[in-house]
Amino acid sequence: MTTPDNWQKSSFSGSGDGNNCLELATTPSLVHLRESDTPGTRLSTAPGVLVHLLNHIKNRADGEG
Repeated sequence: MTTPDNWQKSSFSGSGDGNNCLELATTPSLVHLRESDTPGTRLSTAPGVLVHLLNHIKNRADGEG
């Protein structure tokens, strides 16, 4: 598996070097997620799977499911 080198944290995480955010990186076929305070633990998935999960979460939050 290709190791990502383009980790980005959410703009909602605020400024500074705090270790309290989710980071995301991409490789040609996968999206990688990690928590900044445990960067060695990563979750990798296909982009479509992540989109489906996020849409499901959003719909539940909006009371649609």
